[in-house]
Amino acid sequence: MSLKVLLVEDDRELRQTLHEALKIEGYEVITSASAVDATAVIRHTMCSDQPLDLLILDLGLPDGDGSDLLRSVRAQFNLPILIISARHDDENKVSLLDAGADDYLIKPFHLGELLARMRVALRHRGTTISAAHKNYEHGALRVDLTKHAVTRAGEVVHLTPTEFKLLARLVRQAGQVVTHRQLLLDVWGAEFVEHTHYLRLYMAQLRAKLEDNPTEPRLLLTEPGVGYCLAESISTLLMRS
Repeated sequence: MSLKVLLVEDDRELRQTLHEALKIEGYEVITSASAVDATAVIRHTMCSDQPLDLLILDLGLPDGDGSDLLRSVRAQFNLPILIISARHDDENKVSLLDAGADDYLIKPFHLGELLARMRVALRHRGTTISAAHKNYEHGALRVDLTKHAVTRAGEVVHLTPTEFKLLARLVRQAGQVVTHRQLLLDVWGAEFVEHTHYLRLYMAQLRAKLEDNPTEPRLLLTEPGVGYCLAESISTLLMRS
């Protein structure tokens, strides 16, 4: 199951950029642009069957200071909290770390550093994750999730947004079976977890575009009664040999 992250950031461009980047990494991302909205999201999700796994919190919000939200959340929940802020002063940084922040990242920052610090914060709470696969190659097929690019024998393969989301989900766990339920949850949402005909339809469409012989697939494999698996990347196989 994808880890659920709440990103609280009032800068629309940065919020959208981080949202897309975290989705590529395999996170389920909820975004908020204000303290009031973030508080409502936290109260709702933390009492649900799928609570938040991590909070990424900007300090300069339009309706209050993120430090107040930090203290409120920390008083109620054992949730990893990563502060992102343009504020440089050490005193403020130390104060927030003492107040319960797991880490403090100063803007501007590189995405790779944010992802690494997220993994550290999660690991400190007992959740160990590895960086998601973002590139895949097998035979003539090449997939670059960061660039949103799919090619086959050097030719661009045009996928619909849903086809790409399904392929990207399988790329992130290439070589492993992903269950029907998990694919439906991550690609379509919780309300579609019983709609397995969606998977059959879109998997057939992907095979028609990516396989040499769609009726005898060698890349997009079926695990009967369980789910689907994308054949392991050739680069991974070479590393093991």
